[in-house]
Amino acid sequence: MAEIVRPAWADIDLSVIRENVRVLQRLFAPAELCAVVKADAYGHGCVPVAKAAIEGGVDRLAVALVEEARLLRESRIDAPILLLSEPVPEAMRDVVAHKITPTLYTLEGVRALASAVTEERFPVHVKIDTGMNRVGANADVATQIINEVVSNENLYWEGLWTHLAVADEPKNDFTHVQATRLNEYIDKISIDHELPPIIHACNTAGGIKFRAQRRALVRCGIGIYGVAPSKDVPLPKGVMPAMRVSTKVSFVKRLEAGDSISYGQRYTLDRPSNIATIPLGYADGVYRVLSSRGGEVLINGKRHVIAGNVTMDQTMIDCRDDPVSVGDEVVLIGHQGKEEVTANEWGNLADTIGYEVVCRIGPRIPRRYLNA
Repeated sequence: MAEIVRPAWADIDLSVIRENVRVLQRLFAPAELCAVVKADAYGHGCVPVAKAAIEGGVDRLAVALVEEARLLRESRIDAPILLLSEPVPEAMRDVVAHKITPTLYTLEGVRALASAVTEERFPVHVKIDTGMNRVGANADVATQIINEVVSNENLYWEGLWTHLAVADEPKNDFTHVQATRLNEYIDKISIDHELPPIIHACNTAGGIKFRAQRRALVRCGIGIYGVAPSKDVPLPKGVMPAMRVSTKVSFVKRLEAGDSISYGQRYTLDRPSNIATIPLGYADGVYRVLSSRGGEVLINGKRHVIAGNVTMDQTMIDCRDDPVSVGDEVVLIGHQGKEEVTANEWGNLADTIGYEVVCRIGPRIPRRYLNA
């Protein structure tokens, strides 16, 4: 890794990834845990995290894009890789060449894959939509897809799956509605076909809260990174955040009562304060809205509020009368001393979720891999 010039970095502890995988595997057993490493492993780094997850005991990975799967293959990762979205027909030869297991939910996709396959029993998963209404075939189309797959000697129907829309809201009955729809379809399709060995529905939240829906496999994404799916779905004991985002104070100025800070002059001091500037801004994933909603960072083991609008490359911190110096470590996400700022804390303030927070930690912040 190139030398870090700007004092900003995200530490990714791969020993935490490995341990999170072990804890979640024990929880979900006998269901298999599939580690979802799409979107650059939710901002943590696709290849290092995939390798750590495999070292932790994972046998299968999942990604969203052919390009993501290709990167894993080029990094000499030979574990089965499930593609969570159906690729465009033009990409099917790449899917076959890199031995990527595609999800299919259109007849066009089945036919494109079949024309690209050159060897027998290439595995596919069929996705049925039970109410998420994003992608996935309705029941009639899913049946046509399955008929075409099982009738083609070069294809192997390995999996059937759906995606839960409100698993992170366990009081919402719609998860049970989706489970019922999936069971009804399984009963229907089993009349004419032997069921595939892998039927799956659960993401992290579903695996934690809906034991009966774990089935053969749980697609675990946010959990392996140590971020809770929601306030209603806490993570099991022993699962910890793997990412810690830090920087250093780049400038300190003493301002007087009545002075305003940053664009728009929307933060006016009610008393003299030490104002620290840090070299990270919204281009790096620090939400601009945090400045008006009480967002905080950690300096010298204490919480300090973000002062004034977050700018593109820099953010100001109101340290009041606490001493602060250029070079002091600032933790944006993670532990410092006895305090912690979590991704979900930022998510709640920004009206979003912890998933988006970690995914938005930008590429200008170098990742440092600990315990590789």
